[in-house]
Amino acid sequence: MTQLTIAPGVSRTLKNHVSIGQTVQNSLSMAWRGLLKVRRTPEQLIDVTVQPIIFTLMFTYIFGGAIAGSVANYLPLLIPGILVQTVVTTSVVTGVQLREDMDKGVFDRFKSLPIARIAPLAGALLADTVRYAIATTLTFVMGFVLGYRPEGGIGFVILAGLLVIVSSWAISWIFAFFGVIARSAASVQGISFLVLFPLTFLSNAFVPVDTLPVFLQWFVNINPVSHLVTAVRDLANSGTWTGDAWISLLGAAVIVAIFAPLTVRAYMKKA
Repeated sequence: MTQLTIAPGVSRTLKNHVSIGQTVQNSLSMAWRGLLKVRRTPEQLIDVTVQPIIFTLMFTYIFGGAIAGSVANYLPLLIPGILVQTVVTTSVVTGVQLREDMDKGVFDRFKSLPIARIAPLAGALLADTVRYAIATTLTFVMGFVLGYRPEGGIGFVILAGLLVIVSSWAISWIFAFFGVIARSAASVQGISFLVLFPLTFLSNAFVPVDTLPVFLQWFVNINPVSHLVTAVRDLANSGTWTGDAWISLLGAAVIVAIFAPLTVRAYMKKA
């Protein structure tokens, strides 16, 4: 039997002419690869399993009485805030793991395969949506255990979760861009948290805006994280789709429109 050998140049040519259907199939295969990595090293899920539980318990019992007078009154304010903070922070992992794979030479091996060049990047971004779904589910479950009863009903709770997942997926494009251009995974993580910490903590996620100093309120009110938190609260607590939800979707679309082309262009130069 004659063995077919694909030369590197031919392989690159094939990858440049992969159909849309093959690209989707290759991307799904790479997403499955990402999920298999999690199964083999389940500690990668600590940030989406342990963190929501610890943060919810800590903030509920430390700040519940001081801010809202009781735990029961604080949960409708806190759970949407914890949800947004946890899932948005989790999006950093996309860029960190992307940089680690590039540093280890994994993407160099992908170059020799007759697959779509964009598939490893698309697969990584797609696989991380599973992480966001896990974090979203556990946060709401933990809130329910503590006594949180969203009045919007299960349908609007699911819609709120989907809004957070979509927004976090959009934000992950920013960190994917950092992952492609940065020199190390540590630098990706450092830059990402330097950006995220002010956005998540200088928001309305944990305290009402009117309790903050006046010089901070203006930033909190224009903070995109605050709009997302407010949208999630309106959906889960009252079952209403408000302007903040539209602002969040518009912001997600703008992020993807800007950073998706930048990330793909930077990635293609190295792939």
